[in-house]
Amino acid sequence: MSHIPRKRFGQHFLVDEGVIDGIVRAIGPRPGDAMVEIGPGLGAITQPLLERAGALTVVELDRDLAARLRGRAGITVVEADVLSVDFEALAAAAGQPLRVVGNLPYNISTPILFHLLGAAAHVRDQHFMLQKEVVDRMAAAPGGKDYGRLSVMLQWRYRIEAVLDVPPEAFDPPPRVDSAVVRMEPLPTADHVDPAVLAELVAVAFSQRRKILRHTLGRWIEQHRPGTVFDLQRRAEEVPVAEYLALACRT
Repeated sequence: MSHIPRKRFGQHFLVDEGVIDGIVRAIGPRPGDAMVEIGPGLGAITQPLLERAGALTVVELDRDLAARLRGRAGITVVEADVLSVDFEALAAAAGQPLRVVGNLPYNISTPILFHLLGAAAHVRDQHFMLQKEVVDRMAAAPGGKDYGRLSVMLQWRYRIEAVLDVPPEAFDPPPRVDSAVVRMEPLPTADHVDPAVLAELVAVAFSQRRKILRHTLGRWIEQHRPGTVFDLQRRAEEVPVAEYLALACRT
């Protein structure tokens, strides 16, 4: 490999052909799809996506890797930090919802997921390689230790499904953790929910997750939703997403 992985970018390049094929089959790209790949790296899934979709936009911060792809037929290179990219504008330029894919840098995967949350209405689906622990948290059901702020904030907007487990040896260099591919399909927009209020109340609820909600969310409800009937004799991890959404309804 002629490119030395850069630790500051969290680079771990996918090299297992079987895993690459499994990911591409899970995505199922079709001609004309508005495909956007975050962090194409050495192009492990870039080429098969391009062959099936016919065109592809890639977002790459590493200027050396961006230069490798620039000028290739069918590929549009956005050399930028993904957290600065306007995905709504990309969808508008494409004239259709985006299909977003990527092997996300594990050190900033959560900020990327939250950045994309704001563009969910302009996305058809997302397929990401992430740390398996993060995928478990994203897809977790209420009542377990994996269920938390990330679970609620993503599940209110997406249908989430883990589709493929990936071992460390599928990468070069191998990460120190197991990985997984997750599929995220946006749900119909819940216009009655105030996203800012939801983010605030969920952060409060999980701020001291070992305590019952009377000590945390109870104060928030008294201030913002007085008179609301809500069982506060539970811990935050026991409350379904739907109940958090009900509290975040626009008034």
